[in-house]
Amino acid sequence: MKKRYAVIIAVLLLGALIVWFTTRGPRIPSVLVSSIPGECTQVVLVLSPYAESEQARLWLMERNGENWRVVNGPIPATLGHNGLAWGAGEHHAKAPAGFRVKLEGDLCSPAGVFRIPFAFGIAPTSKAGWLKLPYTPLTPTIIGVDDPHSAHYNEVVDSAIVERDWDSNEPMQRYQRLYEWGAFIGHNPARGPGVGSCIFLHLWPAPGVGTSGCTAMSAEDLRTVLAWLDAAKHPCIVQGLEGW
Repeated sequence: MKKRYAVIIAVLLLGALIVWFTTRGPRIPSVLVSSIPGECTQVVLVLSPYAESEQARLWLMERNGENWRVVNGPIPATLGHNGLAWGAGEHHAKAPAGFRVKLEGDLCSPAGVFRIPFAFGIAPTSKAGWLKLPYTPLTPTIIGVDDPHSAHYNEVVDSAIVERDWDSNEPMQRYQRLYEWGAFIGHNPARGPGVGSCIFLHLWPAPGVGTSGCTAMSAEDLRTVLAWLDAAKHPCIVQGLEGW
């Protein structure tokens, strides 16, 4: 009889642990939380189950004093086809032991703390009044420069205005389906050659399908995220592993 009760208690405890692990709120990784700029009161938190995963979950969080609270999420999201690699942003800590460092063309999304400076989209500015971020309408001459040798590496520029010094670029209007709406992720703000360029929030190619290094989600969820982001709150995106 005692053995039977012990088994029942063990099963109940296991069930309670499962419920706790699956329902507890998200936590900004300790290795990154201290690097969030003091003026930032909005964080898009993206957590992946392991470094090579394309799949992730996303939460919208607001700061109240020293505490962060969830205002929306979890939201399904996808990362680069090769998962996460340690990026260059607002954080100053070195990559955790054994964790990859992001490079141009590695098909990894950057892990770390990054500002979100502006939004973009196919629509004219007159149709983007619902956004609270600065907005760049994508015309045929708006490009993302991914040539590490260019002075405009990792910038979104108007090629009709800026003198060309690049051999490689991403014509952003070409990706009308993916870039109908989106936002720039401030990875590699110092524009270090070969560190990685042109990382965005944008629409996923298909439900659950990964990207070339950006963070993506459904059209409905992306619109929710973009409408929430407010330049006055200095938003950042924090990306990392669930176990950090």
